[in-house]
Amino acid sequence: MPKWLSSVFRSVRHSFNRPSKPILHENLAIGHQNHIETPLLGGRTTSPVVQGTVKNDGDVFAFVTRPRVPESSKVVSILLVLCSCITSTTLGYDASMMNGLNMLSSYTNYFHLNTATMSLATSSLWIGGAIAGLTYGQVTDAIGRRNALFWAAMMTLISVIIQSGAQNTATFVLGRILVGYGISASTLTGPTYLAETLPYQWRAWGVGLLNDCYYVGGLIAAGITYKTARMDSTLAWRIPSAVQGIFSILCIVILPFIPESPRWLANVGRRDEALTVIAQTYANGDESDAVVLAQYKQIVDAIHYERESGVTLSLNQLVKTPVARKRTALAISVAIFSTISGNVIASYYLGTMLKNAGIVDVTSQLQINIALNAFCLCFALAGTYYSDHLGRRITGLISTSLLTFFIFIVGFLTKVYGMSTNQAGILTTVAAMFLFQAAYSFGWTPLLYLYPPEVLNYPIRANGMGIFTFVLNGSSLLCVFSFPFALEAIGYKTYLINGLWDVLEIAFIWFYWVETSGRTLEEIDAVMDGIKHSEAPNLEDI
Repeated sequence: MPKWLSSVFRSVRHSFNRPSKPILHENLAIGHQNHIETPLLGGRTTSPVVQGTVKNDGDVFAFVTRPRVPESSKVVSILLVLCSCITSTTLGYDASMMNGLNMLSSYTNYFHLNTATMSLATSSLWIGGAIAGLTYGQVTDAIGRRNALFWAAMMTLISVIIQSGAQNTATFVLGRILVGYGISASTLTGPTYLAETLPYQWRAWGVGLLNDCYYVGGLIAAGITYKTARMDSTLAWRIPSAVQGIFSILCIVILPFIPESPRWLANVGRRDEALTVIAQTYANGDESDAVVLAQYKQIVDAIHYERESGVTLSLNQLVKTPVARKRTALAISVAIFSTISGNVIASYYLGTMLKNAGIVDVTSQLQINIALNAFCLCFALAGTYYSDHLGRRITGLISTSLLTFFIFIVGFLTKVYGMSTNQAGILTTVAAMFLFQAAYSFGWTPLLYLYPPEVLNYPIRANGMGIFTFVLNGSSLLCVFSFPFALEAIGYKTYLINGLWDVLEIAFIWFYWVETSGRTLEEIDAVMDGIKHSEAPNLEDI
């Protein structure tokens, strides 16, 4: 090993043996200055090392808090992605499941649903999600990303049992609210956890795939509801509802084999564990690797800078400075644009759209639901690839421009061929719906959970994702509850109004979004703040 690299390694390891005192989460102490002579860090530099130890008393269970992490970094990364992707799979399953259930007479007749009660039963998921957005970010900061994901999965599992066994509308809606809380708690924690733990070069694929799996869940739900639709009993809707809990079980099973976020560990003073996790994800456990040490130094230096600047983990940090306000605005823009682009209509009320287009047969509607999810998954995977190669901003612009064009086409075709017997016109309308969803899936599916945790720096990441989740659920609730009434009252004009809004989205992305691809989270901080917080080189340069 080169002498300069040995010097870095010895210096970092030496810092672990220094006396330390217990610290509070909000009062992370900064220890003695370490002088490191190395070409990697640009000569003799001063590197603050986080001091302090924190007991694991707040951790959940031994099998969760003492992960049996595999030696291979590739395997660790795969497990991280799988565990986090399960959260969005659950959400995608729910959307497709409710889409299917809303088409089934066994479901609508059992609960005696009309337009208002169907909207309530469908949209109640977002009520729980909005509550999770306001409360669970602080939980994630307090107990850690991995533990927070565990409790979110447990909450979802228990809620699914209530939903599946519901005997009346009130119990079903209550179950839906609780499921919404659990799912949103998971989707708040999962992207934060994954963005902070995955190697930067895999972040776009990993976090992008997280929401791509929305369509995996959608496909599974579409297939199950298609099969159970033939059942002449409540099992037609209870079985799809119960299967939703399987994803939470899978998440809990994987958790013992993945590590905690290194940024969370460093922030609470467990710096030796943070270095170990970075090594596990970057270099098969080699803590002397140059990239591992540079990433470690970037993280520690960023924490030092934030502490020196008086930054805490409180909610007011979201709007305290102009840069923080811009970060928060960027995250919120993703939440709003991803729900009010018109996709909610197809996600939850495809049956109504198809009826308006002239397709009234339930079996045909369910078959189209399956095909649509498979079609969208392909475009979401393509978008994940291009979000890294073209960049987040360009991908967002392409996606939003195309979906704006196609939603106008859907509106026009629905006006001309809605409820007509013109088979060519009906098929053309369905094709336009597919193309609209493809355009949406190309950009907004991977960007939804990829961009917000990138633009939010560590002190506001969990709470910022909480506000993001609150706005995401609030805007989804608005759309899911109101669109049935809009489609019933003004029909095709709903699409045209939505298209005009989409034009404003394009302008916002063009003038306001910041590019984040190809950088570590700390390097993105330097771009946003206009100042580099660490003397460590960019990881791409090593």
